[in-house]
Amino acid sequence: MTTTDAPAPTTTPDTLGCTTVATDDGPFTVLFDDGVVYASGWVNDGEYLRALIHPTLRPETLEERPGGDIVEAVRAYYEGDLDAPSRIAVRQHSGPFLQSAWAALRAVPAGPPVTYSELAERAGNAAAVRAAAACCAQNAAALFVPCHRVVRSNGGLGGFRYGLDIKEALIDREK
Repeated sequence: MTTTDAPAPTTTPDTLGCTTVATDDGPFTVLFDDGVVYASGWVNDGEYLRALIHPTLRPETLEERPGGDIVEAVRAYYEGDLDAPSRIAVRQHSGPFLQSAWAALRAVPAGPPVTYSELAERAGNAAAVRAAAACCAQNAAALFVPCHRVVRSNGGLGGFRYGLDIKEALIDREK
């Protein structure tokens, strides 16, 4: 399977656009093509994000480009429109469960976080709690696929690629 919610590409792009936005949580970089996010996160390093993209979708190069609606969605999120990133298409690749889990994550609204168990259930396999955690760990499109909205069953934050301080700030912002 090849998409979270964007149509499957006919070919893998040779080059993706890359742009960085200043946010309250630090620099946020997005890799994209034709309005579709391939990878994003709180780093100022497009190459770091490029390495997170599944090899079947990974481009050869990155090119600085304006992000258009994608950048506007990030800015809108930080201005209080917490659903803005969910209106941007995302493309990731993995097996059926991770695809289902990423789609389920896209449907988790801002507000109280869900647990890894709840995410597994939403993704169609209540027993796949560890796979739900793997879905978050392998998510290349942070914010657009809001893995920060998932916590441990005891309320602990669990992990987050960009640091628990950013995860906590995102959860607090969304309460």
